[in-house]
Amino acid sequence: MRKIGFIIYNLLVLFGIDPLKTYRSIKGIPCYIRNYRALKKQTGSSVSFPFSTPYPCLGDRFEESGSATGHYFHQDLMIANRIYINNPEKHVDVGSRIDGFVAHVASFRSLEVLDIRPLSNEIKNIEFMQADLMKPVSDDLVGYCDSLSCLHAIEHFGLGRYGDMVDYDGYLAGFANLCRILKKGGKLYFSVPIGPQRIEFDAHRVFSISFLLNLFEGKYQVDYFSFVDDAGDLHENIPLKESDIEDNFGCTYGCGIFELSYL
Repeated sequence: MRKIGFIIYNLLVLFGIDPLKTYRSIKGIPCYIRNYRALKKQTGSSVSFPFSTPYPCLGDRFEESGSATGHYFHQDLMIANRIYINNPEKHVDVGSRIDGFVAHVASFRSLEVLDIRPLSNEIKNIEFMQADLMKPVSDDLVGYCDSLSCLHAIEHFGLGRYGDMVDYDGYLAGFANLCRILKKGGKLYFSVPIGPQRIEFDAHRVFSISFLLNLFEGKYQVDYFSFVDDAGDLHENIPLKESDIEDNFGCTYGCGIFELSYL
């Protein structure tokens, strides 16, 4: 029943109807009216700040100060820190979040970004190139960098969500291109959703840990493994024990975060 409710909630949000936001806004109306009247009384004859067009923010008082949890929050901070520590010669990102991870890295160094979607803004320390990483990369990108990231991106390849070609094996083409772009001995920072293996169309794929390790075998050495669990909490630098691998570290929809060395 809870799962059905979650599906219905997500469908409503998809079409611009957020029941939780609506509830909080209705709940906030009495507070808004009470505070407005109180402030009006305090104004008196003062005109330093005249009242203008109302701008109600009805639900904010019922929310936390911010969200310091979840896949993106933890992976973006952690991998940006790892890149800072490892200090590569050239770092390239494929498809990661611009207003999260990419922005974190750009705060302390330059990087290049490849993404299938355009980026209209020019941002300091970010050199952007629009590219479809399911297609063969050009020769000048082969062995191009010693540090490469692809965070919460490759699970979308081939599902058509971002205007890409529909291809059941699109993630394999994307992963092969990551191998081509990275120099031997270079670092790949890689994350995807983890749990029982499946496609939740057209949002993403979810990968089992054992499947990922087979994908890496013979190509990459796992230097550092972390994961975000279903509750949104980070577990950093965790050993890959067989029992945990089989159970996907207890995740149904977690986030596996890998620091890999290209063999």
